Amino acid sequence: MPVKTSTTPRSNRVKILGGIAVAIVLIIGLFSGCAATTANTAPDQVALHYKGGAIQARTFADCIGPSSGLTLDGPGDDHYYYPFGQRTFDFTGDQNAESGSITVVSQDNIQMKVRGVATFTLQTDCQTLRKFHERIGLKYGADLDDEEAGTRGDDGWQQMIGIYLKQPMDRAMDAASQRFPWKALYNDPETRQKWENEVGRLAPSFIREQSGGDYFKDIQLTIQKPEPPDSIVQALIAEQQAIAENNAQKKRNETVQTELRSIRDLVKVLGPNGYVLYKAVQDGKVDVLPVPQGGNVTVTPRGN
Repeated sequence: MPVKTSTTPRSNRVKILGGIAVAIVLIIGLFSGCAATTANTAPDQVALHYKGGAIQARTFADCIGPSSGLTLDGPGDDHYYYPFGQRTFDFTGDQNAESGSITVVSQDNIQMKVRGVATFTLQTDCQTLRKFHERIGLKYGADLDDEEAGTRGDDGWQQMIGIYLKQPMDRAMDAASQRFPWKALYNDPETRQKWENEVGRLAPSFIREQSGGDYFKDIQLTIQKPEPPDSIVQALIAEQQAIAENNAQKKRNETVQTELRSIRDLVKVLGPNGYVLYKAVQDGKVDVLPVPQGGNVTVTPRGN
């Protein structure tokens, strides 16, 4: 029986085998880069889990709560970390503050600076957090896939806070300041309390309006009294000093008038000479000695 031989040239077989080998290497390389992903949240973190690999559509999977422990997820999955619990926004303008002070305008058009600290909590129920992430977080890169999520070192988080927290607070403080003159805001505790109450009422609604949802809760503001420019403060101090000096002069004038009235009354009773003698005795310029009736008196001149 004749032996059947291949009609494919040897060189072509080598090329085919080589192509198969290359394909195998590419497939191995593809799958070797798709190891399982992990998530491990800290006590002050939550995470959003999105499924999707090299050939899969990106879809939301679930939320991961605080202190999750090591969680294994599919190859190519993504995890986005966000802060859990209270956070602060420092706008005192100090060296380590996240922002400078906020400028407001009073009822009488005086610019004033406001310093303070805001505390707030990001809404982390799963549905709300997902909406926040997809509408805002992704746009600014507000998440951070490590232990520093939502800290001052996270530029995306800080940029988001500046837009969705600071700007509405600025609006609220400015709107409240338009109701009061600058002197009352600066000097009157009762006015400042009304102003703070108004800011506290307006800020949450402005923040909700800016973000388009209830993404922040437990918003509290600790704010210092508004400060006018130094030139106006110095002018106010000079004005207060002048008022104090004027009041002091009025007191001195009142004292003089009282003394003059007293002198006139004494002159009416004692006569002019009698008053002079009375005044000399009062000032210690004349010694008065009691002399029994019928007694002898010896007067010794004072020494020079």
